[in-house]
Amino acid sequence: MTEHQHHAIDYIEIAATDLERTKRFYTDAFGWRFNDYGPQYAGIQGPAGPDAPEAGGVTTLSEVRAGGPFVLLYSADLDRSVEAVRAAGGAVANGPYEFPGGRRFHFTDPSGNELGVWSPE
Repeated sequence: MTEHQHHAIDYIEIAATDLERTKRFYTDAFGWRFNDYGPQYAGIQGPAGPDAPEAGGVTTLSEVRAGGPFVLLYSADLDRSVEAVRAAGGAVANGPYEFPGGRRFHFTDPSGNELGVWSPE
């Protein structure tokens, strides 16, 4: 398993208006495999097989946001990452909040790009 690196790009989320159709597309086109986490989310394993770590996820949204996939960074200390974003001139857009894999928050950079940061704790 690959180790997570503090503040490195770690995971992407692809928005889908139809989760099952989107999963079929990526399976048929690229051989990706998925871990289902309910009716609105599936983790992306890619074509490497069932023991490969997840590289991202597909999430159900009513409409797909401009800008493409949602990028998530990893943090060894989520609260300090929140402080760092604010100190650097970014704005916290959502969270921190708990989710099945730990905690995360979303932020916008000075140009308005929205990214997320997650931590297992």
